Amino acid sequence: MRHFLDFEKPIAELEGKIEELRRTTDAGGIDVAEEVGRLRDKAHKLLQATYAKLTPWQKAQVARHPERPHASDYIAGLIEGFVPLAGDRAFADDAAVLGGMGRFHGRAVMVLGTERGDDTESRVKHNFGMARPEGYRKARRLMELAGRFGLPILSFVDTAGAFPGIDAEARGQAEAIARSIEAGLDAPVPFIATIIGEGGSGGAIALAAADRVLMLEHAIYSVISPEGCASILWRDAAQASVAAEALRLTGEDLKRLAIIDAVIAEPLGGAHRDAPAIIASVGVRIEEVLEPLAALDGATLRARRREKFLEMGRVGAL
Repeated sequence: MRHFLDFEKPIAELEGKIEELRRTTDAGGIDVAEEVGRLRDKAHKLLQATYAKLTPWQKAQVARHPERPHASDYIAGLIEGFVPLAGDRAFADDAAVLGGMGRFHGRAVMVLGTERGDDTESRVKHNFGMARPEGYRKARRLMELAGRFGLPILSFVDTAGAFPGIDAEARGQAEAIARSIEAGLDAPVPFIATIIGEGGSGGAIALAAADRVLMLEHAIYSVISPEGCASILWRDAAQASVAAEALRLTGEDLKRLAIIDAVIAEPLGGAHRDAPAIIASVGVRIEEVLEPLAALDGATLRARRREKFLEMGRVGAL
């Protein structure tokens, strides 16, 4: 059964009626094809109207939808012969960060991604996509490996942020994130990051200090979650919708502010309604931006990438 968000309740009611009528037909009842068609058309129009005017807070809810495709889905759909590589060679392997080599449209690449998991067991295994220091050190190791072997880097970001636990802080969380960002900026190969769901804080930037940052239409990308921002500013997480407006965390806002490079349109109703379609669209956009980057030498890539991120912090740039 499809999971509906709070603001989708009218759509859920219509789709529920459609399903009831279908069951009536399957059970040998009266022909209700005409009524089903009418309700389906009404539900489609309501879905269009709803998603045409989503607020930033509603987009945050869509970005966190439990049925939304995860990094593992994009890797499975876009990367042939994927070989996972584990461990940071210092402490442990972190399942919140996936990494490995494979082929994207016939080209050998290094792939990274933050993985949330899709059921209780896998979410616990992947720590809900919140990496510990060993996850970012693994990312750094694989980015450096990609540089040595001339492999373009593709990353798929979907995390609420780095894990804030005491054990993570004790093992140098901030340093690990900073070193991962440094490795991304210093990589002598093309680096393309795609924000596929939630891009939260330094935990997201650690895998997104890239030549090109793509972002799905209903993804979010911000220095802090709306709830966290509301708790700090108003001491009330219930003000999250107000914080979401102020944070400018949507793809449209971030493209205008030159924080990201492109917004990828999602299927009507969000990526979770047609996972194969959005995965294919992401593949097309990655190929479009990868081709010209692959023609540049390492020194040029590094210089342009560093300038890109320095520009974001200059007074007046925004």
